[in-house]
Formats: sequence, C-alpha cells, structure tokens
Amino acid sequence: MQHYNTKKLIDELQQQTETFLEKAVSEWQMMSPAKLLKQPATDKWSFAQCLDHLNSYGHYYLPAIEKAIETAKQKNWTSRKVFTPGLLGNYFTKLMAPAVEGTKLKKMSAPKSHIPIADLNSREVLSEFIQQQEKLILLLKEARKINLEKAKVPISIASFIKLQLGDTLRFLIMHNIRHILQGEGAIEAPTITGEERNKIATSVSF
Repeated sequence: MQHYNTKKLIDELQQQTETFLEKAVSEWQMMSPAKLLKQPATDKWSFAQCLDHLNSYGHYYLPAIEKAIETAKQKNWTSRKVFTPGLLGNYFTKLMAPAVEGTKLKKMSAPKSHIPIADLNSREVLSEFIQQQEKLILLLKEARKINLEKAKVPISIASFIKLQLGDTLRFLIMHNIRHILQGEGAIEAPTITGEERNKIATSVSF
C-alpha cells in the first residue's frame, strides 16, 4: 500500500480544489446557459448536470467531513506526518480515476438520488458548486490539524461502512475530477484540450 506525506497530500487536494474554484469563477460563470446545458447526446450529461451531480454528493459529504473533523478535535486526534490509505478507500478512489488516452474509463451507474435532471437552472447549479468548493477548501485547511486515519466518515450509500477521512477527501476530489472532465467534454468549446486532460489524469497521485 502506498504511503503519503500528509502535508503534501492535502496540498495536492487543496490545489486541485482551488483550480476548479478558479475556473468556475473566471471561466464557467462566463458561459451561456445554453452551453452549460448542452447534452452531447440524449443519454449524456451536460456540464451543468455533471456539476449538479457533484453538488448532490457535497450535500452529504461536506457536513459528514465537518463532523468527522470536529470529533477528531474533541478527541485530540492530532495530525501525523504519514497517511496510509485503507484498502476500501483506496479502491474507491482509484475507481473514480479519469481515463487517459489508450485506456478505458471504468463506467459506473450513479445512484438514483444522484442522477441530475436535464432541466436545470445552470446559474444556481454553478453558484452552489462554487460555495461547496469554498467550503471544501476550508475543511481541507482544518483537516491538516487532525489524524486522517483515525477520523472516519460514513459513506453515502451505506452508513455502516466508514472510510478514513483521508480516503474520503481523496475519493471526493477524484470524483470531482472525473465529472468535471466529463462535463468539459460536453460543451461545444471545451476549456480543456485532450493533451491537458491526459496531463491531469496522469499527474493525480492521491
């Protein structure tokens, strides 16, 4: 099992989140609703649907992460230099990894509660996404202070299964990467090139 320097891991997770927040504010907000809602096919999600899907996970995971952090603070589970992923958490994170050229994306069906409708208010969806990423950055800053292995978060589909906080953060942000790449591929003039897509997919180490 791979081990991570805790500070470097959170640095990378925070940098990725800040990148998406910056793009949301400076690029995606400038796009027309028509572009954000354009579906490449009737059975394919638009960019707005991809963001709405991510928001639906944020509704559950952001409060759950915050609760885990508060519990860790109360129990004085302070940060450790090295983070070791759990088997299940590592599996879920790798399952979310985006495909690179020459490889096939691991297809997954979203739970019904996380399937977005097509008729969305794209501005509201984008505004909520921005708020959630701002909140996630604050939580990542707080997570630097605690033990990422002792703090646990129940997963959304089965609350009796708990992942280490470090794995939950890795999974959540890898999930963001997966669907933002999907969404950017759905718009007419993607803000990311194929070369940049592969660079992101191959450079993610968490």
